[in-house]
Parts: sequence; structure tokens; C-alpha cells
Amino acid sequence: MKILGIGVDIIENKRIRNSIKNAQFKKRIYSLKELRKSISIKDKTNYFSKRFAAKEAFAKALGTGFRKNLNFKDIEIINDIMGKPNIVKTKKITSIVQEKFKVKNFNCFLSLSDEKDYSTAFVIIQST
Repeated sequence: MKILGIGVDIIENKRIRNSIKNAQFKKRIYSLKELRKSISIKDKTNYFSKRFAAKEAFAKALGTGFRKNLNFKDIEIINDIMGKPNIVKTKKITSIVQEKFKVKNFNCFLSLSDEKDYSTAFVIIQST
């Protein structure tokens, strides 16, 4: 196993709090599943901030940023039954990672954290 990429991002929650008031922003950045899940979330600012940071961190781990047909909505963050956050390995994400790193199989590891003013995400992409 080899680490292929590492990415980290931090965002000021106030920036996302203001942005999520705009429905077009939410539709451009977040997947349908993320938007549906947000309905049941009490602290929407931190929910959306952590996901925004995770998407940025993943793009940094790729080493490409949001280029080559990679968009924010392509990166979907879900939580498992225990609350652990995960990046969904869609066909598009799988194809991008495989092409970029010339690997067949890979794992993504994601850690999220937030405080009153900031949210942060850390991503590792690893070959298997």
C-alpha cells in the first residue's frame, strides 16, 4: 500500500453560513443525498462547512484541484451508521483516481472536525 495523495482544508464557517442562504450555491456544491440529509441536521452551517472542506481536501489530495471535469458535486460525503465520514467512490471518482495515479484499487480516508468558527477536513488517498 502506498499513499498517493494527502489533502487538507480549513474553512471559516461564517463564509458557508452566508453562502448556503443561496439555493443555487447549495445545488452547485452539494449532491442530492447531501442536501436530503441536511434536512435532519440541526447545525446546518457546520454540516455544510465540513463537506465543503472535505471536497476541497479531496481535490488537493488528487493534486489537480477542480480541473479535468471534476466538480464539487462529484465528491459526495456520507456518514456510516456510526457517524464516520466517507467519500463515496462513484464511477467518476474511481475513474479520475485510477487515471491520475495509474492504480486499479484505492481507498480514501477522511477525517472532519469543526469548532464554532472553523471546519477542517483531512483526506488520504491510498493504493490497495
